Amino acid sequence: MELDQIITSHQRALSWIPQSHPTYTAYIHLLARSRFERYKLSKQKEDLDKSILHYTEAIFLPPSWELYLNVVQVFFQLVISLLRRSNEFEQPEDVKCVVEYLRYLRGLPLDTFEVPHKVATILLVDALGIQVKLEAGGTGDIEEMVMLCQELLTCHSSANYPTHAITALFSAIVCKFCQGKQVEPLDGDLEEVIKCRRVLLASADTSNISWFLSARSLGLDLDMAFKCSNKMEYLDESITVYRGVLGMQRVQPFRFKVIHELVLSLSKRIKLLGHKQDFDEIIELIPLAVNDKSAKVSDRFALSCFWASFARSARHPSVSAAYQMAMSLIQTSFVSAPTLQIQHSRLVAMRGLCDKMPLDYASYQIEMGQFTQAIETLEQGRALLWSEMRGLRNSMDHLSGVNSPLAAKLAAINQDLKSLTMSVTPSGTIGISDAGSQRNVLVSQIQELPVFGDFLKTPSFQNIRIAASHGPVVIINHSEWRSDILILFQDTPPSLIPTTKDFYDRAVRMARADRLVVARKEGLDSGEYKRALRSVLDGLYNLVGEPVINKFRTLGVPEQSRIWWCPTSVFCSLPLHAMGPIPSDDGVKRYFSDLYIPSYTPTLSALIESRKPSPKTSYQPSLLLVANPDESLPGAFGEMAIIQSLNSQVPVTTLCGKITTPTGVVEGLRHHGLVHFVCHGTLETGKPFDASFKLFDDERLTLLDIVRSQLPAAEFAFLAACHTAELTDDSIADEGLHLTAAVQYCGFRSVVGTMWEMADIDGSEIAENFYKSMFSRNGEGVPYHLRSAKALRDATRKMRRKKGMTLERWVNFVHYGA
Repeated sequence: MELDQIITSHQRALSWIPQSHPTYTAYIHLLARSRFERYKLSKQKEDLDKSILHYTEAIFLPPSWELYLNVVQVFFQLVISLLRRSNEFEQPEDVKCVVEYLRYLRGLPLDTFEVPHKVATILLVDALGIQVKLEAGGTGDIEEMVMLCQELLTCHSSANYPTHAITALFSAIVCKFCQGKQVEPLDGDLEEVIKCRRVLLASADTSNISWFLSARSLGLDLDMAFKCSNKMEYLDESITVYRGVLGMQRVQPFRFKVIHELVLSLSKRIKLLGHKQDFDEIIELIPLAVNDKSAKVSDRFALSCFWASFARSARHPSVSAAYQMAMSLIQTSFVSAPTLQIQHSRLVAMRGLCDKMPLDYASYQIEMGQFTQAIETLEQGRALLWSEMRGLRNSMDHLSGVNSPLAAKLAAINQDLKSLTMSVTPSGTIGISDAGSQRNVLVSQIQELPVFGDFLKTPSFQNIRIAASHGPVVIINHSEWRSDILILFQDTPPSLIPTTKDFYDRAVRMARADRLVVARKEGLDSGEYKRALRSVLDGLYNLVGEPVINKFRTLGVPEQSRIWWCPTSVFCSLPLHAMGPIPSDDGVKRYFSDLYIPSYTPTLSALIESRKPSPKTSYQPSLLLVANPDESLPGAFGEMAIIQSLNSQVPVTTLCGKITTPTGVVEGLRHHGLVHFVCHGTLETGKPFDASFKLFDDERLTLLDIVRSQLPAAEFAFLAACHTAELTDDSIADEGLHLTAAVQYCGFRSVVGTMWEMADIDGSEIAENFYKSMFSRNGEGVPYHLRSAKALRDATRKMRRKKGMTLERWVNFVHYGA
């Protein structure tokens, strides 16, 4: 039975069992365990929170089913859950609870319950260590850690030291070192631990797995001892130990970890002594590890990133091989996860590697003069989740005409994968890894067909350059190694704009959220926010705008041309479209959007996708108005009236009130080429897929609801709600997970969104000016989605001329797509 059904079954049982009945406690305990197991799969904090709540409730209920459940068992499971939440969500208060619970358990008479006293002691040492690291503990906690460790050690002879006791003692020593609260001499502590490790290693059977574990533990402790004491003999011995482990037979299960640890130790010694033989050894060892298919893909990816950085710093010829290995592993490292939320959480867990590595590789290729390859790399390594979802929605039309059985099989397995990844929790009879394997086999068969050799492969430069068919695309690559601006054209080679040496750091300082976020809390109309935003726009012009405009003029790109921004890293959240003001002779304030008509695209493939011919060759455009006005949106009624007055140009259907439900809205989107939202937009920190539109009775149309839909007739969407083009905190910038991108993904060719909170009074004015421009006779014969960028530019220029208009209100609106 699946976990969802088990949890539902336990909840039903609890709904009719009296709380005083002996079985009630047992069912609470079972429900807590089931929710904890589901959390391990779903990574949804709600499951962990409710698991802890149920365990806590079970503790204070009368014990039942004595052979099955007792309060000590529940205590331990509650402790494990609290430690998990503290570790993964940084909640110091949980650690404090754990410490008190474990102290209580250790204080119980050993003959009262079958108390795993030793386990409680080890867990208490771990909890105290976490508490100290979170700066929630003090010297007394460290002293208690040392005392507990010595208690564990004194129960054994020197020939039979318990591994857990040595590890716990070492944890206490590290805490003392990190806090600078040395209760006794540090060197003596270190020597005590190392001595215990050596005794264990000497007494272990070299043919037994315990020898490998003891040797690896000794190496790790020696490495940490070096960090604490700076004594080179510790580092040298750790390297000798790791080499010895690699030289033994039966090392395969530990090979990757041992190589990884040896490489890190060697790299430390290189920094201090610069031994060439150590460098050569690292270069020889790393490929063995990253090609070890028995190791975790995420670990292999992390090591391949280290390899690339290490080789690049030394200008070693293996740089390209290292980057290529990392690129081949980056998608595999997360794509096998069962849901989109877990895939995203894996990307976040690898933040600093998965988001920077493609940018670093592209910077290396640009350094080598390989501009087209750099553009391919950026396309392959960014927006991984969107790219994977687009692959699952690949059109089968051409394939069906060549080999309909293969097309039918691929469509079926794609649907299975789509259902699995877009579910909230894993479900279904087929596993994600099985479905993925079947899909890979089918794709390989299809790629063997004539003219299908590139089917679902990473797009080549020749294919992705057509993204610039309607105007140049400006790609900003933000990398610590070197940052560059590339301009992509359809018929000529990419053009490079060199950047200043401080480009990277200036961009980071500019994008650092602190000043803007703090200022925003004072209100969008506050003087501090105006000054902060003005500083950002001016800095952007100096850093990006001026060199791009000069390059456009040199290359003959006429003013008023359509251009697209394809930014990376911190630039994904910066208002490039509004850079300025631009110096002028006439004293008139002009911004970038005065000179060119700008749009954004998360990737080149997304832009190409937005221009593909619609399956419906001809249809009568109609507009869907989705509105949920309330007392906090008094201007919504005026905006609705303006949209409804468009009925003379296009038929308008209004969804408002009780019929504004997630299901009703998605169904309405399927039958309209245009849509205009008038409602609240919300963000959830760390949960990009929960970004949503607020509908009737507080129901939410979430980003995940949107990406699940497919809208073949969709042309243009105006999202007149707050935060629709804003990234949530703790999300990965280059993934572009916001409502505007989701609406574009599900089928809309062009979308207008907002970078932050939208002023209610602006809705009616921006709508009136926007649609007046889009439906003007000047655009007759041009599809609406191609008119929308200019219409937005025209509308925001009119907003600027309005008396009392503040900077952030017109800068807020951005255009994505064709």
